[in-house]
Amino acid sequence: MSPLDAQTTARADAVLSRLQLLVSRKLDGLLQGDYVGLLPGPGTEAGESREYRPGDDVRRMDWPVTARTTQPHVRRTVADRELETWLAVDLSASLEFGTAKYLKREVAIAAAAALTYLTVRGGNRIGAVVGTGSSTVRMPARPGRKEAQGLLRAIARTQVQPGRGDLGALIDRLNRPPRRRGVAVVISDFLAVTDQWARPMRKLAVRHDVVAIEIVDPREMELPDVGVLTLVDPESGALHEVQTADPKLRRRYAEAAAAQRTAIAQALRGAGAAHLRLRTDSDWLLDMVRFVAAQRHARTRGTTR
Repeated sequence: MSPLDAQTTARADAVLSRLQLLVSRKLDGLLQGDYVGLLPGPGTEAGESREYRPGDDVRRMDWPVTARTTQPHVRRTVADRELETWLAVDLSASLEFGTAKYLKREVAIAAAAALTYLTVRGGNRIGAVVGTGSSTVRMPARPGRKEAQGLLRAIARTQVQPGRGDLGALIDRLNRPPRRRGVAVVISDFLAVTDQWARPMRKLAVRHDVVAIEIVDPREMELPDVGVLTLVDPESGALHEVQTADPKLRRRYAEAAAAQRTAIAQALRGAGAAHLRLRTDSDWLLDMVRFVAAQRHARTRGTTR
């Protein structure tokens, strides 16, 4: 190992240690109860029936009880005690960007660390596929804190490869081979054309509870007035000079960015994924706490996300 690689490894380990302490302080106890995992999933063991409520999954309709009572009923299920979670972590070149507190890559790794901490307890298994531009790395799902820490170290040490990433292909890796129902988490900035990844997301949601974590930097939403600005496409290397003093240009940029984020949100909602947006200029951990709490509240009321 070269001195540069050793320094990078030591820095990654130090960051992960701080993240584990931070997550444990703020999130420990949040998911205490009869199910220990990121989301209180529906499970596979049959439970009691109850009356249908708007938003319930029609796939869990209890037709015999519905016919007997003439009122729509759904079959509740007992949550599985062991959960298998898979992360699809996009670490392509577009994530090597940030103009606020963090790089988008740092937020993505932090989100993966928090999710790993939340799901690894209770014998749960967690694995990952990591996209780095022109290549994809698969890390098998294993139980245990030691294995989870090794998984996070491997993700944090992953080096970006040149080339444009294929988010759709990365997500599709979670569909092969077919696995029992679990949780699938996709962490990306979702800047690829929605047609590229929307169909794999829908396919993934047929079998799994899907969580989509979108990483956003404020400069992707609006341009500051700083005169002539030279921009570089991190995936292609193309250079563009932009005159940011032009208010019309800044307005068009903001409108186009807002339209893009709306299209991303609609595609994720259409795929049936729970959508969390994390910004590089905000408290990402607080946003995750609110998201997980909201998911639990929705599920315990018997509604879907």
